[in-house]
Parts: sequence; C-alpha cells; structure tokens
Amino acid sequence: MKILKYIFGAFLLVILMPSCKKNNPAKSSNTTDTTTVTPPAFDINSISDTYADLAPAIYYPKWTVYNVHDPSIKKFGDYYYCYSTDVGFGIDVRSGIQIRKSKDLVQWQFVGWAFSALPALGSAYISSKGGTANNSLWAPYVLKYNNEYRLYYSLSSPTARLSVIGMATSSTPDGPWTEKGLVVTSANDNTVQTNAIDPTIITTAGGEQWMYYGSAWDGIYILKLDASTGLAASAGDKGKRIANRGFTAGVYNGNIEGSEIIYNPDLKKYFLFISYDWLQTKYNVRVARGDSPEGPFYDYNGVDVNTNVDHGPMIVAPYQFTGHGGWQGTAHCGVFDDGNGQYFMAHNARPGVNSYFMDLHIRKISWTADGWPVVSPERDANVPQTAIATADIAGSWERIKLDYQVVPGYSAEQTSPNFQVAGLLTLDAGGTINSNSSNTWTYSSPWLQLNWSDGTTDKVKVERERDWENKIPSTLIFTGLNNQGTAIWGKKR
Repeated sequence: MKILKYIFGAFLLVILMPSCKKNNPAKSSNTTDTTTVTPPAFDINSISDTYADLAPAIYYPKWTVYNVHDPSIKKFGDYYYCYSTDVGFGIDVRSGIQIRKSKDLVQWQFVGWAFSALPALGSAYISSKGGTANNSLWAPYVLKYNNEYRLYYSLSSPTARLSVIGMATSSTPDGPWTEKGLVVTSANDNTVQTNAIDPTIITTAGGEQWMYYGSAWDGIYILKLDASTGLAASAGDKGKRIANRGFTAGVYNGNIEGSEIIYNPDLKKYFLFISYDWLQTKYNVRVARGDSPEGPFYDYNGVDVNTNVDHGPMIVAPYQFTGHGGWQGTAHCGVFDDGNGQYFMAHNARPGVNSYFMDLHIRKISWTADGWPVVSPERDANVPQTAIATADIAGSWERIKLDYQVVPGYSAEQTSPNFQVAGLLTLDAGGTINSNSSNTWTYSSPWLQLNWSDGTTDKVKVERERDWENKIPSTLIFTGLNNQGTAIWGKKR
C-alpha cells in the first residue's frame, strides 16, 4: 500500500532494506562512547561513492562520510560537528546517534555515539502506548544555548505515528549526554497530527525558540519552546501545521518531512527547507521563505506552503553528470553557516549504482539577486576562488535542469530516482549558445546569464569547485534559478 511509505518514513530504511539492518544496542551502560582515532594522511581521492570494504562495524572509526543519514551539523569552536541517524550498509548497527567532527567539512573524524542505549524517556513513552521502540534513533538536531549543548532525537516504532522527540544535554559537543525530557509526542489515536520526528529549531533575535517537525501524516508543524529548558513552552502542546503539499499525479498525498529552518540576517528572511518524496530514490529539497518564524512561508510563486499543492523551488534532487552513475536520495538537509556568513547544506545521498550506500554531501549555498538560496552542483572541497574572466566561460559545459517530472503511479514513485540528467552545452566565444544565434549568453562576474529562444533566462553564479565525478581538483561550476524558478546547475568539461 502506498501509505506505508509515509507511515514508517526512515523506519523502512533500517527495517525493510536488507542492507540497513539494526540490532540491540552494543552497550547497556550510560557511559557515552567518545572513542577517537587519529586519522591517517588524508587523500581526498580516497573518498569513494561506495564503501563495502569499510562497512563492517569493526571499521567504524573509518566511516567518516559513510553511513550518514539525516545529518545535523553545527560549528562549535574550531570544529564542525555532525550528528546523524543510526544506519549502516549491510550490517547490524548499534543505537545511539552517530557523531563526527571536521575542521574543513571534507575530512571527517568519527567521534562515537551520543547514547549507549535507547533513551529511557522516549522508550518508556512508546511502551506506555502499547508499542515497542525501534532499535535505532533517527534525525537528530543539535544546538548550543548559552553554555549548554542540546541534542534532540527522534524515536519511533513499527506502530504508525507512535513516535517521540526527546532532548538530552551536555557541557561539550562530544558528550556525555543526559536526558532532560520529551518535547513532543505522537500516537496512533485517530487525532489529526503529524508524526513526531525530524526536529529542527530556531532561536530568534528576541530569544524565542521554535521547533519545526513532522512527517507525512499532516505535514510540517511548528511548536513554541521554552528557551530556558529547551522543552515545549506548554506541556502536551503539539503546535500547528505550517506546511503541506498536494497530491502527486492525483494518486496519493505526497511525502513531506525532514524540515530545516534558518534566518538570514542580511535578507531579513526565515527560510524553511523541506524534503519531498521517498528517501531511497526521489528524495529532493524544496525551500520557502517568510518574514516571521511562525510563518506564513511562501514558495517561489508566492503561494503559502501550507496549501495543498507541490511547492518550489526545488534546489536539490537526484542528478547525474556524464560518465557517472548519479546520486539519488538527495535530501533531509541540514543548513548551517561557518560563522562568517557562508552557508552550507549537508544532506544524505545514495549512489546510483547501489542505493543502499549512504554518503554525506556538503554543498556551498549561494543567494540569487532576488533572495533565494541555491546550492552548488558539486560537493564543497575548499577550492580557492580566484578570478574568473569572460574568456574562461567560453567552452563546453554540462547543464542540469532540476525540472522534476512527476512519474504517475505508486510503483514508479518508489523505485525510480528520476535522475535529472546533464545535457551538453557549448558557450561559444562569440556569445551564442550551441552555435545558435537565437540563444545567447553574457557574463558579469560572478553571474552568467543564458538567454534561450523560448523566453527562458538562466541566471547562475559561476565559481570554482572540485569535479568529484572525474576527480579533477578544480573546474568551473554554476548554480542558480531561471525566470520560472527552476534550479539550473552546470559544470565545465
């Protein structure tokens, strides 16, 4: 049945997929495992799409960017810390929320697990409702409030919508973590409410805190928190719905989950990122913006995202450059900054050659002239940004239009990533495109404009980035939106 996709969300990832199995926690004590291993000399070319040789649990110190799903990343001091769901390729994995850290967002060190067993408060709630908790924790979120680190976790069960978001605290980002309470719960009790998973939180300039959460059942909710405790401002409050989506191909109510919220002080806007569709294949990220943390949030066409239609722009989706198997499952994003105004998007991704592998992707975010975020078509590799002249632009490119076409029917929706495939593009030195005088291009650093004969205009930002598909240290890339709000990616050949 189609609805199973939404009932279990990431549960299907770790239960039904033979290569993403779970088991009981490896440890039963309350001591946090913070094992660290000094990494060998780093070679960026050693990062591969698949990692079967490193998948066995004994190699967990080498997992680095591998076995990452639903990442939440923040910079604490000199390090970026990544907290992610309990998953593993082809193995039984232990519970506890995986922790990694990095100084450059490329080379990651596996730190350990936040918990040595399932959190007691979350487990007890599910038991009290007659359910049995899953053996894995999902979709964490981390923040620092004053001198306290707060880690929010999602714990669900095989019973539809029987889930809980709990919170633990620590004096360091490494742990140990101590449970403080349950923030919000959901139960299969015939009430209209979304699933209590996938938390993200924002603290306003005035000190208010809001949690955004939810999956499938009734969209994305917002819940006011008590900033002093990190828990719900009113005990038992579920919040209200602020985002939904419509029917896909008129067949079923499409999946919506994995939200993320940020505030851009330069644009004075709140940006709500939302994941659409099935996590193993067609997973993609949409974005909306608003003037208040409580909404309303509007899509590119000015439609409230609490309206039952599909919303855009879609800024990440399954994609495939020439000569590569492509990437699918490209959503459940974490958005964060480096402390100096540069934003990044982290998300899980699955290689087209085998969708059971789960890799961490981190992409640089840019902002269009009219204030929409767009992300790089290539993962960030700290490539130096030297001047790019008009003469550098001319030549052969690959172009991807993230024009996600709906595939009718449930079966196709589940099994096909519907890759957005790159097409060849030649920017002629004389200013024409593909030797066609009806199509032209102009460049005023860093913005490239492609003018098409059908009236479509691509306005894209050009930068230098690593060509991950071909292991080339630096090439030119572009990212932006066209005048219809469709994301456009490019990479020079």
